[in-house]
Amino acid sequence: MGLDWNTIDRFVFGEAWTNSLIKSHAEILCEQIGPRWATSESEFAAATFIREQFTKDGLDNPLLESFNLSTWSYTHVLAKLIEIDLTIDLLPFNRCPSCRLNAPIVNVGYGTEDNLDDQRGHIEGAVAIIYVDYEPFSKPVPLSDRLFKLAQLGAVAIVCIDSKTGKRMEYRSAGDWRIPERAEAPVPCVTTSREHGSLLIKNAGKMLKIEVDSTFYNAKTQNVDSHLNGNQWPETQLILGGHHDTVFNSSGGNDNASGTIAVLETARVLAALRNELGISPGCTIRFATFSAEEQRLAGAAAYAQQHCNQKDQTRLVINLDELSTGYIKGIVLAFPHLRTLIQSQLDLMDDGLKCHVMSQLDSTSDHFPFLRQGIDASHLWRWRFHGRNSDSNYHHENADTVDKINVRELKEYVGQLSRLLLRLSYVDPSNWPTNPQTRDSVEARLLNERGTVIRVY
Repeated sequence: MGLDWNTIDRFVFGEAWTNSLIKSHAEILCEQIGPRWATSESEFAAATFIREQFTKDGLDNPLLESFNLSTWSYTHVLAKLIEIDLTIDLLPFNRCPSCRLNAPIVNVGYGTEDNLDDQRGHIEGAVAIIYVDYEPFSKPVPLSDRLFKLAQLGAVAIVCIDSKTGKRMEYRSAGDWRIPERAEAPVPCVTTSREHGSLLIKNAGKMLKIEVDSTFYNAKTQNVDSHLNGNQWPETQLILGGHHDTVFNSSGGNDNASGTIAVLETARVLAALRNELGISPGCTIRFATFSAEEQRLAGAAAYAQQHCNQKDQTRLVINLDELSTGYIKGIVLAFPHLRTLIQSQLDLMDDGLKCHVMSQLDSTSDHFPFLRQGIDASHLWRWRFHGRNSDSNYHHENADTVDKINVRELKEYVGQLSRLLLRLSYVDPSNWPTNPQTRDSVEARLLNERGTVIRVY
């Protein structure tokens, strides 16, 4: 089938820009529905809205796909400097266990070996105060490794100092997400603001009260799946996905209404191309939004297990996360064998987009569960790697509101993703490079990379 790519590109960008639903989707997800912690009623409302939108836009077979989630919630947190009766800013880590304790404060700096040597005799039985950032000029050590070392040395709780100013704090997770199902906090771990962190350091040796009331339980949640059926190779698939859940108490404008909306809008544009010009994808393109990304990537893991059991059937997964933080620059692969193919398609688009390959396997978003199965998965080259918007440092916090979504840049993401996916869908499956990865080869690589900090540019 000979395709007029000039006509297709004009339609795609016109549809992405002039008929955009970005603003209305953002208002519904962030303001009408609001925070979307996986298993909550609001998260179910978001999934239902997404499925309804897929149906309205003419996608094939939109579904809610339920799965069981080991989840967590909290009802009460408190930190107080007892001697001066001062309440301290506090957020619990994701899956922080309950605790009620009074213990002396010990300042362990960045938690490096030198810092620990200075305080080794004071850590046991104490609350350790640690900077989440890496120590300047030193070899970076993952925060998870530093937390576990403090637990081994006898700290009864750990307070992490957020690096943001203005008393802003992020929800964080403990453990190494290279093994997400075992990423648990070794002791109660909480975050405080930069400003109150400095107060705790000044009061080292004094008593700190910490209270956390939390609950662990099992509940159902759901991914959303739909597709455009391929007209030449329907059994071969590309997947575009992004998570629709948020952390507690965050409406998640950037993280990740932006990625969710880009999935919705790319699906709408390509469905309109099929409906109005009669141009379907060559292979099947699946559009998915995942639950529980903020809970150890559980939704993407469930989706990969359900839809990607035949590795060679899935040619590429593109994961969309935090897209309101910088303009699109290209694609970042985990495995190198698709680089030439992807770059050739980007070159045909002629917008200067580049394809790069990570030096390590990135376990911090929903592409990772696919990688663990040996499936080619990627994410977009945006703020995280270079050229971050100056006002875009919002995620995992209640200040990540609808105004953080950059509508103009998101329109460009949708247009470029639509162009790339359609071009890739018309590459004959026999012309795709063989994927040499296996589950075993990926696990061996992860074992070798454990303990290193993921390079981000």
